[in-house]
Amino acid sequence: MNQLISRVLAVSERSSFSCLTRLFHVSSQNMVIAVGDKLPAVDLFEDTPANKVNLAKIADKKKIIVFAVPGAFTPGCSKTHLPGFIQSAATLKSQGVSEIFCVAVNDPFVMAAWGKAQGADGKVRMLADPTGQFADALELSVDLPVLGGKRSKRYSMVLEDGVVKEINVEPDNTGLSCSLVENIKL
Repeated sequence: MNQLISRVLAVSERSSFSCLTRLFHVSSQNMVIAVGDKLPAVDLFEDTPANKVNLAKIADKKKIIVFAVPGAFTPGCSKTHLPGFIQSAATLKSQGVSEIFCVAVNDPFVMAAWGKAQGADGKVRMLADPTGQFADALELSVDLPVLGGKRSKRYSMVLEDGVVKEINVEPDNTGLSCSLVENIKL
């Protein structure tokens, strides 16, 4: 309970008070990733199980955006979340973002097919977290039986030099209020 009390959450001004944004950082191994934390070194997969991608290594000396969705090909993810980042990729990159990554608890083949179907090539890199290990390391996993069990909460974050500068986690874990591209502050 003391850990919970020691975390200060403020209501986000930029999303009509619908999203909680972490303002202060308190270290703990058992807490959701927060502003000031380094990204954990967990391998994800791009296109095939043979192509490992480690965001902690990629984020070193760069500014990147990572956003997660509960599942590929799901309605909110396919109609709103991913398309917004794809459409804004050039603008974000012109503002200093090196790369944009979409992560979901799916297999790499599904993520590759979804990215191709959405026109993400060259704009958003599609990464698979097949067992939810990355979501667990961030403490952003959620049980969604309707989608088959463990999934990632919906969130977006900005990282600079491997450190979280901004994180927006949907208050209901799956909604579309604060993790959308228009809420990213660079």
